[in-house]
Amino acid sequence: MDKIRVKNCKVIKLPIIQDGKDGCLSVAESFHNIPFKIKRVYYIYNINNKNAIRGMHAHKKLQQVIFCINGSFFLRLNDGTKKQDIILDEPNIGIYIGVELWHTMKRFSEDCILLVFASDFYDESDYIRNYSQFIKYLEHKNDFI
Repeated sequence: MDKIRVKNCKVIKLPIIQDGKDGCLSVAESFHNIPFKIKRVYYIYNINNKNAIRGMHAHKKLQQVIFCINGSFFLRLNDGTKKQDIILDEPNIGIYIGVELWHTMKRFSEDCILLVFASDFYDESDYIRNYSQFIKYLEHKNDFI
């Protein structure tokens, strides 16, 4: 995987425990390989529309780690200055998506399953769902500190 060039983002690699003929096991633990306390877990699957585009938002406070535990998909990251495209297709390799990072997911394989660990419960007010508002937020976030 290429080096991460956008802010508030890094590669997370879970260990693979080989269990012989019985398969593999990977473990994610809060504050060990996941850099926050996990408060929410969700997964996305049965993406039957081959032209589906998901994400298209950023968060003010929420942190996430996203894995593709089956199949593959294309992740586009944008910190307002730099953009980076990543293909996720290994079940033990995830991407930490920190605050203020616009992300879009597309090109899902038919068998794609995404698994996401989140640092907080769902809160609609934490979402920035309009790209131009995201850029304005980044430009003016320090005006009120």
